[in-house]
Amino acid sequence: MDSVTSERATDPSTAWPNLASTADNGLKIVIVGGFGVGKTTMVRSVSEIRPLNTEEAMTRGGQDIGELAGLDGLQRKSTTTVAFDFGRISLDARSVLYLFGAPGQERFWYLWDRLFSGTLGAVVLVDTRRLSDSWYAIDRLEHHGIPFMVACNDFGGPVHTEEEIRAALVLTPDVPLVECDARDRSSSKYVLITLVEYLHALSEKRASEKRASERRAAAPEVSP
Repeated sequence: MDSVTSERATDPSTAWPNLASTADNGLKIVIVGGFGVGKTTMVRSVSEIRPLNTEEAMTRGGQDIGELAGLDGLQRKSTTTVAFDFGRISLDARSVLYLFGAPGQERFWYLWDRLFSGTLGAVVLVDTRRLSDSWYAIDRLEHHGIPFMVACNDFGGPVHTEEEIRAALVLTPDVPLVECDARDRSSSKYVLITLVEYLHALSEKRASEKRASERRAAAPEVSP
């Protein structure tokens, strides 16, 4: 999949918005996944600011994708993220999402643990032609206890049922699973909205469980 920049960057009729320099609520979201699944593309397509990218030309020694060379999109990929991508999208006047796209090549995975610091939630972006490339991302998120959702980027590969994808990635029923096109701004926004709604539901559930626990603790003991 070719990497693209949001339409705001190229269409003079849609100027970059004047965003507030500060926000009451800044929510950090990380987009992770294997090499070439569209993380940079998603950040570029949805960001309301001109995104920060740390892409560099791939050297021969850095192209550890031998068996992937024949896949559509990857064979045309000439750059790779070496640190992270960064973008921003407003939820409302005082709340924003800060988006961090993690590097996909295995030699840069050591950066992930630091990138996860302070993260509210994550999007695991997957290419259904190579689902196994997503296992490491899911493992690290579970290790850090970071809530996540899975978004299947459309590369025109084989069609899998939701049950097949959940089984392959060992996803619990509560983890959101959606299809998307990372090149499309509205599709990428839908992914982020789904994640925010999921995180809100988890927060409400934890608050409800805490209140129930406090009520039980405060209830007087009943003698037998």
